[in-house]
Amino acid sequence: MPYTLPTAVRSYHLGAGEGTGRLSLRTRPPRRPGPGQVAVAVRAASLSYRELLVLRGRYVLPVAPDVVPVSDGAGEVVAVGPDVHRVRPGDRVTANLFPLWLDGPLEPARLPQLGGTLDGMLTELAVLPADALVPVPEHLSYAEAATLPCAAVTAWNALTGDGRGVRPGQTVLATGSGGVSLFTVQFAKLLGARVIVTTGDRDRERRLREVGADEVVDHRAVPDWHTAARELTGGLGVDRVVDTAGTLQQSLRAVAVDGHVALVGSVSGDWTPVDPRLLFGAAATLRAVAVGSRAQFAAMNDMIAAHRTRPVIDRVFPFEEAAAAYRYYETARPFGKVVIEVR
Repeated sequence: MPYTLPTAVRSYHLGAGEGTGRLSLRTRPPRRPGPGQVAVAVRAASLSYRELLVLRGRYVLPVAPDVVPVSDGAGEVVAVGPDVHRVRPGDRVTANLFPLWLDGPLEPARLPQLGGTLDGMLTELAVLPADALVPVPEHLSYAEAATLPCAAVTAWNALTGDGRGVRPGQTVLATGSGGVSLFTVQFAKLLGARVIVTTGDRDRERRLREVGADEVVDHRAVPDWHTAARELTGGLGVDRVVDTAGTLQQSLRAVAVDGHVALVGSVSGDWTPVDPRLLFGAAATLRAVAVGSRAQFAAMNDMIAAHRTRPVIDRVFPFEEAAAAYRYYETARPFGKVVIEVR
């Protein structure tokens, strides 16, 4: 039976003001997909640290006025435009955060992003480029699939996107217990690595081990946590650091010779100056990671499907309580992703 587009669609928009006061819920006529486009009935969206940066006006890339926020979401294809053959109505899909970044390196022409310069997923109906869509692994719910586009793809890129990737028997260190770090733990274990995680919350040690961490270092008890990382590796250092905290000085001291440091960002907002001699001393590669391509997303999903991996979800909010979801994500220090369900 053909799907009929609704007569009205609710979407959140990002306006002027501060904090969640910038979010406004509006009703508008539905957009119909044009050539190369697909209409997706969004079933769930999820928040990442990126969304807080957008909300605070501190995101590194441009954000369009009145944009529909949130890059991460999953839903069902309900209509396709002319010349669309990759998907069909009824398919369960997510979308790449950078819809034009299909494969290869990130280039200026591929920088438009959902929930930034392009309308995002905090809506009941999203019209997206068909080429940006990625199938949802069969075992995942929409809520679980909605957690993947930003944090999970970033973690996958950090572990595999340098051309060498993590190999069995290597050691990976992840900083903190945010979304990227939790996916890093899960994926690194699937790739055969030993995983060390730093945390400032001793109560999270058990939960981090349940996710897959082999060793947990309390950076409040051991401020120079790089020394603990070296001790845990017999003085050699870890093969790869996924740094979400901007702690590059310590990451470079913790990494092994010819190791790899993937810089994801700084959740504290602080950027400590780095002594270049540390980089030369480690003979390490330092790489800034900006999410990933559709090809990387698809490769990640293949592993998720093969191992029936499930993302860690902290809490689910209804669509009408999106502002409360933002506030919870910002203040409650969730362990896992915060999801907004669209019914």
